[in-house]
Amino acid sequence: MIGQILKGKDVAEALGNQLNSRAIKLKKHGIEPGLGIIRVGQRPDDISYEKGITKRALYTGVKVYTREFPEDATEQEVLGAINLMNNDENIHGIMIFRPLPSHIDDNAIRKSLNPEKDIDGITDMSMAGIYAGSDIGFSPCTPSAVIEILKHYNIEISGKKAVVLGRSLVIGKPVSMMLLNENATVSMCHTKTENLMEVCQNADILVTAVGSARFITKEYTNAAQTIIDVGINVDENGKLCGDVDFDDVLDKCRAITPVPGGVGAVTSCILVKHVIMSAEAKLLAQNY
Repeated sequence: MIGQILKGKDVAEALGNQLNSRAIKLKKHGIEPGLGIIRVGQRPDDISYEKGITKRALYTGVKVYTREFPEDATEQEVLGAINLMNNDENIHGIMIFRPLPSHIDDNAIRKSLNPEKDIDGITDMSMAGIYAGSDIGFSPCTPSAVIEILKHYNIEISGKKAVVLGRSLVIGKPVSMMLLNENATVSMCHTKTENLMEVCQNADILVTAVGSARFITKEYTNAAQTIIDVGINVDENGKLCGDVDFDDVLDKCRAITPVPGGVGAVTSCILVKHVIMSAEAKLLAQNY
């Protein structure tokens, strides 16, 4: 039996339609959701993601304000742009492309961002909100996309055993906490985990974010398992692939996201969702 392919496009389209309706309602109250984008340098992956975000935002009804800097831009120039966007009432959410060039202090950049406009969950306050299970700030977009996919396809999270491979602040740690907040029993694994294959075999939900091409093979899976592959890798033939050996695992699991076409397709939609949520919070505040 071949596992179900959890296509990100279907999730993004369903979510996009909902967001479009919410943006229309906001405009009727005189608020046009606004997204500020700050990019330093010309990294091809950043530019590609920016194009995807911009396309999704404009389709949804979110106005985009972009500030691009050359690779040698000073830290003060970037901080100045953040300050302007922090104080711009037309901008409800700010996206800063990272990693930044080495001469720019990432901590200084993160601390300068208004947590209310931190739609990608990079500030300490946003992270604290995730770990406290509160509604402070916004969670990082990729972990949020993982949860969105599971819920869209009606995959039960509560009470299930979830294994997360990877412990980064960007994906591994926040997605573990988000699964825990959904009442899953979560194991966070990494390169030092003993009997890793056995741990993965026992998971109902397996989320991979280790950055190792086709690391997960059929020996790590079981027939009732749902696999969410967050890995973005390039194999020896220059082909984009995930952490999971998709062809090897497809008929050995219940469901799996493809790479490309899985989690990444939903991430930009989550970013736009957070902008709209921020704009809705502003409207609510105005009515009190």
